[in-house]
Amino acid sequence: MTKQLSDTPPLIVIVGVTASGKSALAMDLARRYNGEIICADSRTIYQGMDIGTAKPSIQDRVSVSHHLLDVVKPDEFFSAAEFKRLANQAIADISARGKLPIMVGGSGLYIDGVIFDFAFLPPVSSVERQELEAMTVEQLQQKLIAMGVGLPENHQNPRHLIRKIETNGAVPVKKSMRENTLIIGLDIERDIVKERITRRVEQMIKDGFVGEVEGLCESYDNNAPGMLAPGYKAFRRYCNGEINIEQAKTEFIRADFQLARRQRTWFKRNQNINWIKKASEAGAMVKYFLQQK
Repeated sequence: MTKQLSDTPPLIVIVGVTASGKSALAMDLARRYNGEIICADSRTIYQGMDIGTAKPSIQDRVSVSHHLLDVVKPDEFFSAAEFKRLANQAIADISARGKLPIMVGGSGLYIDGVIFDFAFLPPVSSVERQELEAMTVEQLQQKLIAMGVGLPENHQNPRHLIRKIETNGAVPVKKSMRENTLIIGLDIERDIVKERITRRVEQMIKDGFVGEVEGLCESYDNNAPGMLAPGYKAFRRYCNGEINIEQAKTEFIRADFQLARRQRTWFKRNQNINWIKKASEAGAMVKYFLQQK
């Protein structure tokens, strides 16, 4: 028997590239429609990585409840499968309290894992993972080539390479989209995104990003999953005296703009996303969606 829409609690999903204004839109909708926010971001899950991940401010978190921030330490592994489990728990909890769950982020696999009910591949042993984590990017790439497995889209990311090796190139099984779900995508011009990324990096430095990186470097080594985030890698090099601050800023900006391109490519594949040019267009869309339910 087919499940009715009324059996599935409503879910609003806000997607878009980095610096597109997703978080501000989610905050606005949460205040207007009695919502709580689920953060779908592979960087903000890490504790202590606040400034460089553009994590929601304390004021925002006091104003509107946020879920799935600060889930693990920077040296702990966190998978999309684990995100799916925790996100579904949060959706059920928020809905049970009569509030509207709003999932927002730019991590496409995290989001698709929830809305398409991905059947993720099982984890591997910690011993095997440690062996792979000790290898360089070039060694991981060569291992994949020797296996006859194609490189992942982001073939410079050790985590993506390792997971590809562990699964022998297999991919998660995607099911039909979750019922009672509205997906809104912010489609912002590339030049505007790059300008916002540049301004954001400058503001991060003013807010104490260098000190944050220095503190993390004292506690975690270079191979900690969280420390592999591009901005932290660039400014770790600055803190070590390898490059100057202008070079570090340039690397951070370039990496985030490249991330934006990958995010745009990922989300454009999903025909269920309702794309808007301005955040102000979302309110009427959400209101109509909720009235139909």
